[in-house]
This record gives sequence, structure tokens and C-alpha cells, in this order.
Amino acid sequence: MNEKRVYTFGNGQAEGNASMREVLGGKGANLAEMNHIGVPVPPGFTITTDTCNEYYKVGQEKIVELLTDEVNAAVAHTEKLMNCKFGDPKNPLLVSVRSGARASMPGMMDTILNLGLNDEVAEGMVEKTGNPHFVYDSYRRFVQMYGDVVLGMKPENKEDIDPFEAIIEKVKQEQGVVLDKDLSVESLKKLVELFKKAIKEQTGSDFPTDPKEQLWGAICAVFRSWMNERAILYRKMEGIPDEWGTAVSVMAMVFGNMGETSATGVCFSRDAGNGENLFNGEYLINAQGEDVVAGIRTPQQITKIGSQRWAERAGISEEERA
Repeated sequence: MNEKRVYTFGNGQAEGNASMREVLGGKGANLAEMNHIGVPVPPGFTITTDTCNEYYKVGQEKIVELLTDEVNAAVAHTEKLMNCKFGDPKNPLLVSVRSGARASMPGMMDTILNLGLNDEVAEGMVEKTGNPHFVYDSYRRFVQMYGDVVLGMKPENKEDIDPFEAIIEKVKQEQGVVLDKDLSVESLKKLVELFKKAIKEQTGSDFPTDPKEQLWGAICAVFRSWMNERAILYRKMEGIPDEWGTAVSVMAMVFGNMGETSATGVCFSRDAGNGENLFNGEYLINAQGEDVVAGIRTPQQITKIGSQRWAERAGISEEERA
């Protein structure tokens, strides 16, 4: 087994490359390669697929012990490139924690965004950005994702009510708004408190405020998601071996929810439906990645031909489009 468990990337340099899918997973290998070819991507690091297999052999406590020095060094490397510090209220670094097997498993495993937030960091970000709506929107998203993914509050099936979504709907009704993005700063702050209260009631524990504790919880949760019911079933259908494991990529956050001049989206070099060699994709203004797939807001098409085809499918005439 490879002794090295953590590979850094950022600022046009990377310790891995595209040929290392077995070690870094598809996402980690491609992020490394994108650095080599000059594509600007947020800096970060990837924990290897072998480490996932180790996690299942030795357990969470031991894997954290084995990884601590390398992860601390990789976080310091990311802090240096971003010129900010993980957990620092005055100049905070927030990260995303993402899965990445060597074969694509879309939507089967878990992601946590905006990690590193607590009350002090949130106030520091408000001071730094002058944008409290963005900060508390990110904060309520983080607490919900962490509660779902790390603390086990995600509903087991579609019939079960997501406790966080139920709280959001109630607060939106109270404020008289339809979309999450239209909630006031005070309502977003209220969501953070209500989410934390729900976590305490359901798990018996307080929401973790230490960013380092949050990070280890998220890394181990992504390893655990390799063996969730969805992922196991998908691997059986696709013939993907269990022993491949998933890598974990930790990256500096880039925010699509800072207002009307930021956005999130997804794009493809081919049409996913019919294989046509046609660049296509969707985006949402003032949103984060989960919003694109949640189906609450209708995304916009990235390309003109995509917009035309979407309009045709929706039965919108050329006169109406004009």
C-alpha cells in the first residue's frame, strides 16, 4: 500500500496527476491534472482511496491518528495559498469536503459545503465581506448538510420528512416568501438556531463548533458514505468493486451565493441524454451546488442552443421567447 495518504494541489501545482485515478479517485486525479494544465481551481488536498479501505479495517479513531500530521500540513498549505486561516474569526478559510471514487457514482455519496463556520467565524465573515445575508445563508446550509451527512439526520427514504426542510418551510411561511434565497438575514439566523436545536434534540449532542472537529467528522462521514445503501446498490448495478473505496477531496470554498453577481452550475462536454458531441449545462444565480439538483428553482441554460432546446421542450414559441 502507498505510504502517502494525502496529496495537495493548488496554484498551478499538484502532487498527483490524471493517471492516478486508482489512488486519488476521478475527482482528485482530475483536480490535480487541471492544475498542471493551468485551469484555475480552488486549492486543497485529496485523501487516497486506500485510506478509505484502511478506515474500514482500523476504525475512525485510528484513521484520524494516522492522518493527522498529513492533513494538518495540507490545511496549512491551503491556508497559505488562500491567504486566510481555518477557524480564524478575522480572516477565515471555509472548505468543501467531497467524495470521489475512481468510477463516477453521481449522487450516491456525500458532500459538505461551507465547513469551518461557527458563531464567531460567521461574525468575522460579516465584518470582512459586509454581506450578512451571504454569511448566514452559508451558515444555515452548513448546519443542515452537516446534520444530514455527518450526524445521521438525513431521512432514510423519500416518504420521511427531512426535519431541516420542515423547519425551512415553516420559517418561509412565517416570512411570506417562496424561495430560500428571499429569506431575510434575521430568518437565516433563526434557521441556524432552530437547526442546532433540532440536532441537540435528535442526537443528544450539541452541534460541533470547533472547525477541526467539524473537518474530521466530515472526512470520516464521506468514507462511511462509500458503504451507504444507495452506493452499495449502485455499485452492484454498475459492477464497481467494493474494495476500490472512495477518495476525499477537501477544497477552499468558492461561493455562488454571494448575490446576483455570483452563481453555481454544472456543465458537460456531451449531451448526457443522447451522447451528442455538444457542450451543455445549467446554472443558478445566487445559489450553491445543491440547489441545481434540488429541483426547487429552474436553472438557466449555459448555452444559447441549450436555451432554445429547453424552450422547445417547454412548448414556448419563438414569439414568446422574443
